[in-house]
Amino acid sequence: FRCPKYKVRLTSSPAVQQMQRAADQSATTKTVKENRDPQLEAAIVRIMKSRKQLAHNLLVAEVISQVKHLFLPTPMNIKKRIESLLEREFLRRVEGDRDTYQYVA
Repeated sequence: FRCPKYKVRLTSSPAVQQMQRAADQSATTKTVKENRDPQLEAAIVRIMKSRKQLAHNLLVAEVISQVKHLFLPTPMNIKKRIESLLEREFLRRVEGDRDTYQYVA
């Protein structure tokens, strides 16, 4: 039996909407974190191109000062990006001083 006069509209519950928002936020957060890695690497390479050789603490401080208008990176994220650049041979450690990096042209 169907009556054309009565229509019932069902909306999704607030709990379902909240779960959808949480899923959207986690996807957005993941995308933002993935987009920050190349920005950090670019900043590191720019600094090392100009300085040629730099100690770890000075490099981290310089990277933070360059990208702080975009976001505030953690030293751990910067270290991971430096390790990635070392593996890909953009940078290398100075012989005898493991705390200093050298740009490989």
